[in-house]
This record gives sequence, structure tokens and C-alpha cells, in this order.
Amino acid sequence: MTATLDSAAVAQYLADHPRFFEEHAGLLGDVRLSSPLTGKTVSLQERQMEVMRAKYNALELRMAELVRTATDNTTILNNFHAWHLALLRSQGGAAMARDLVDGLVAHFGVPQATLRLWNVAAEHADAPFAAGVTEDARLFAASLRVPYCGPNKDFEAVRWLDDPAAVRSTVLLPLVADGKTFGLLVLGSPDTERFSPVMATDFLVQLGQSASTALAQLRA
Repeated sequence: MTATLDSAAVAQYLADHPRFFEEHAGLLGDVRLSSPLTGKTVSLQERQMEVMRAKYNALELRMAELVRTATDNTTILNNFHAWHLALLRSQGGAAMARDLVDGLVAHFGVPQATLRLWNVAAEHADAPFAAGVTEDARLFAASLRVPYCGPNKDFEAVRWLDDPAAVRSTVLLPLVADGKTFGLLVLGSPDTERFSPVMATDFLVQLGQSASTALAQLRA
């Protein structure tokens, strides 16, 4: 009595006997399969070539994606470096706040940027960055454990920008020193996708840390 083989048993047999098609090479041309690409019937060899081409194309796309990501990361790193150099060249004091914001616009192409600091030293009390901030805005800044990156939800901080009505997406970076929040850095763009909630915030965290260190000297 002949046992009936199911497809799983056949597949297991071929897996256990990898030299089967070497020993029965004639079957390679006789076995006919339906191609999902053309809808036509092709030989096992042709189907294998289609599978290999599909894998190769997938690898090419993945490689292109990796190259694009590496290029983007290099651009960000270069811009970050240029921004740091601008901070090192700054005269310090009140000029540091201006140079920091101008550097973000110049090196990162941010359409709008500004900042506010509170509890600043007396000599900076009349500086633009020390303009009034409500208690709600301070509490909001202190509540941010990571930078906010996403749509503008009519934040008070966005109204500090030159043209808040044009802002569709924003980044809000808390400025922290000695465990205390002493300011907020605000970036704005008319592009809804420029600052998206799905963006990784690792770079923004580092940017906030650099800004906090540079501006901490302005505190009281």
C-alpha cells in the first residue's frame, strides 16, 4: 500500500535531501510553476531566478535607504559641528542667546527660532530673551521630559516667534541646568511635516543639552 504524501512531507524530504535536483536534473525543466509576476507558467529554474531577482531588488532598496540615512546623518553632524563653532566664537553674555538662535536658522535652515529665559541675572533683565513668560508656560516647560516635536497646538511659546500664525509644526526644547528648567527654545516651520511626532528626538535632546550649557551663564 502506497502512503499518500502531503506537501509538507515533500518539502521536508527535499530539505533533507539537498542534492535531490542534482541527481534528478531533468526535473528542473519539467516542473512547472505559476509566476506571480507574469501570471504565466514557468519552469522551476525560471521561478528560482524570479525569487533571486526579488531578493536582490529588496537588498538594493535597503542599501539605498541605508546610504540615504548615512548621508542625512552626516549632514546633521556637519551642521551640528558648525553650530557649535558659532557658539564658541560668540562673545558670550547676552550675545550668546542671539548667536545661538541665529546659528540654528543659518546652519539647520529652521524658518523661525527664538527662546525665553527666566530667573536671569540682573544685567540681562531687559534683554529680549528675558521678556515676560506666564507661569503656565514655565510649568509646561518644566513638565517636558523630552523635547516636544509635532503640530502647533496654539502653544504660548509659539507666539514668541516673529510670525506665529505661519507655524504649522514646532519643536519645544526645555533648557535645564542643575536639574532646574530655566528656559524654552522654540523652533517653528510652516511645513506640517518638518517637525513630525514620528521623528527621533535623540538629536533634539543633544541640541537642548548644548543650548542649556551655553545659556546657563545668563542665569541669576
